[in-house]
Amino acid sequence: MGASNQSLEFSDSAVTVGKNTESWYAVMTRARHEKAVEYRLRDRGVTTFLPTVTEIHRWKDRKKEVELPLFGCYLFVKVMPTNEDRQRVLSTDSVLGLIGNTQGLGTAIPDEQIDAVRILVTHKLPWSSHPFLKIGQRVRIRSGALEGIEGILQARKGDRKLIISVDAMQRSLAIQVEGYDLESI
Repeated sequence: MGASNQSLEFSDSAVTVGKNTESWYAVMTRARHEKAVEYRLRDRGVTTFLPTVTEIHRWKDRKKEVELPLFGCYLFVKVMPTNEDRQRVLSTDSVLGLIGNTQGLGTAIPDEQIDAVRILVTHKLPWSSHPFLKIGQRVRIRSGALEGIEGILQARKGDRKLIISVDAMQRSLAIQVEGYDLESI
């Protein structure tokens, strides 16, 4: 799926719930039920955010633009962290649960992360899926002159480096990995 034939859009509820203590949560839905769940939640007065991407799907006899969720099986809701608001979301048809901790309470998502997705979607910036990589995680370079090299991802002052260690010698080397395609191990 190339970024050149995609445009991004989002739908956002105009209904706001509660006061300034609301937080964003990710909601897992049944497959291909994201739009229906968003509609049901909006009917219940819940603020929702469902970022979508428009892709061109090709069949043997035609081409058609299809609007799909940016994150399949997920949408975002902004609610107060109370049992009443959680139950309003969790009791909605096709909702499987809140994403986060094991007690089913969900983990609040910082506004900055939601805003970053909004900006990407609003400005229809080119994008591509990328595996989630955390600093300190073991990764492998997937392409280029360093293909196959494994190490630990590190960042300092905005520079991403791959730390390659020789355990037996207890020595390490750091290489710049900006521009390289990385995958988690």
